[in-house]
Amino acid sequence: MPANGLTILRLGRQHVGEKYVLGVRVPKDNANWGGPWDCAEFASWLVFQAAQILFGCDRDFGDPATADAYTGFWDRDARSLGEIVSIEEAARTPGAAVLRIPQGGTGHIVISDGTGGTVEAHSSADGVIESTLDNRRWDMGILVPGISYKRGSAVDVSGPATMVYRLTLPPMVGDEVKLIQQKLKASGFDPGSVDGNFGPHTEAAVVAFQLAHGLASDGEVGPATAKVLGIGL
Repeated sequence: MPANGLTILRLGRQHVGEKYVLGVRVPKDNANWGGPWDCAEFASWLVFQAAQILFGCDRDFGDPATADAYTGFWDRDARSLGEIVSIEEAARTPGAAVLRIPQGGTGHIVISDGTGGTVEAHSSADGVIESTLDNRRWDMGILVPGISYKRGSAVDVSGPATMVYRLTLPPMVGDEVKLIQQKLKASGFDPGSVDGNFGPHTEAAVVAFQLAHGLASDGEVGPATAKVLGIGL
């Protein structure tokens, strides 16, 4: 029988509570791996364990023991190999991946539980958790070829209630970005020029701040990061 999304979800749930380390390399062919994880390594390991498919890695046809998973590679493979679906479709599809595309930073990727929830390697503070898609910013849902998925009932998923400040083209500018930069600098994280322009230096400072405070290190200032910065969005 073909591998299916429920297998990915069940396997992911078995690892809730395990440690997170950004940038760790996980051997995809090691069925006994128990952490640490980062978000992309977790998602790619689950796919390989369920279906013996490398996806979202630097070399999808290389050695699974050394393949390097990254959210940017998930974006690449979704466009060239997989099937891109809406966030709503992914939310009702157990085992679907949901991606926040990196814009120079790390991005983030989670596995949908089919009812609006997630299983994900979240952050150094939380490790692998079950969470929700709701009130978070996402770019796409992804179905991996070679895996069978079964859709459930429709699920309502709302985006963030406030603006999420991040690296974009053209860049986000304004007083809110300048305040973010001021708060980062006051906290010891250099955003470059405090000019109200959310560029690569500011994103790098946000990632460093998130890592230092155990937050999901996606380089974006949404409600959780803003709260720790002391900013009301």
